[in-house]
Amino acid sequence: MNTLPADPALIDTRQAAWRLLVTLGLVVLGNSSMYIVSVVLPEVQAEFGVGRADASLPYTLMMISLGLGGLLTGRMADRHGLMPVLWVGALAVCGGFVWAGLSGSIWAFGLAHALMGFVGSSSTFAPLMADTALWWNRRRGIAVAICASGNYIAGTIWPPLVQRGVETIGWRQTYIMLGIFCGVGMFLLATRMRQRPPLVTLTSANANAPVLDRSRPFGLKPSLAQGLLCVAGVACCVAMSMPQVHIVAYCTDLGFGAARGAEMLSLMLASGIVSRLVFGVISDRIGGIRTLLLGSMLQGIALLMFLPFDGLVPLYLVSAMFGLFQGGIVPAYAIIIREHFDPKEAGARVGAVIMATLLGMALGGWMSGWVFDLTGSYHAAFLNGIAWNLLNLCIASWLFWRVRQAG
Repeated sequence: MNTLPADPALIDTRQAAWRLLVTLGLVVLGNSSMYIVSVVLPEVQAEFGVGRADASLPYTLMMISLGLGGLLTGRMADRHGLMPVLWVGALAVCGGFVWAGLSGSIWAFGLAHALMGFVGSSSTFAPLMADTALWWNRRRGIAVAICASGNYIAGTIWPPLVQRGVETIGWRQTYIMLGIFCGVGMFLLATRMRQRPPLVTLTSANANAPVLDRSRPFGLKPSLAQGLLCVAGVACCVAMSMPQVHIVAYCTDLGFGAARGAEMLSLMLASGIVSRLVFGVISDRIGGIRTLLLGSMLQGIALLMFLPFDGLVPLYLVSAMFGLFQGGIVPAYAIIIREHFDPKEAGARVGAVIMATLLGMALGGWMSGWVFDLTGSYHAAFLNGIAWNLLNLCIASWLFWRVRQAG
């Protein structure tokens, strides 16, 4: 393995483009478990004889583990390079899927997903986004957006394939086969990531950017501003997780079948790919805090649209709308950190706020199932998501007001 940093002259070159393509493949394979657990939720719930909240537990454990694991895999990648970290991640993805496929209880199934999140998916999340940013300068924004879109691509292609496998060979055999495929694929692609990134990243200056007092972001103590962004991140992703985790079960309850729900999930995440790229362009023009406000308002509208419309065709349309509206929210938090905080602290602060969003996804996946078990209705779960989205919107609006006051 080449332990020396790459020549900075390779930034923005064809080699960087090939590396981005490999990175995209790794993200698609490594994040496969994030979305297929919702596809098998009805079968797992029925086989293990548990409630909807307990059946949502594997997703919750996986997302918590993903958030915590990102801190570990990021440090490992800085110290040892990407390739060994990705090899360990490949083993975790393969072993986790096989363990889940052989599990005899909901807890064993959940712990298998925790393993995949903590070591497997986390190796293809923050470390690869950080690596991508170091290989690009002029097109850094779109490069990072492509990398970040990999998990939505995973959510687009894996659910229908897994649903087909569940219908033909059962969820257990599907899990085992998927683990072998994704694990071997990650291992092979990781061999193309031997080269360390350049140590020097050229920074393009924006002459029109306002001068901000980064010692007091939003006129607040940095710790307070960071805490508010973390609370907003948890709130927005509690809301975001409701359709993403429960759309398959929701469609099953409505009588449309799990296959239709898996198609809606894929449509939702395919729309999210477009959304993430478009919001990247928008944020370059209007800034992170305005982008967060826009995305949060649109996400709230999409969640409201799930309440009156429960027909098959309307649900397809609302699912696509939800994907288009929410894709830019999570990246907006990272942009806000970069715009308003000390650049020397950006890495740690971005990591903290992204971890908060992942914890929000974990909490929301479980909470929606818990609300369903209490009320017997997913309408109540949607209302719960809307309430959390309003909390996120209130925090973002207040921070935007403080920026306007300071300007």
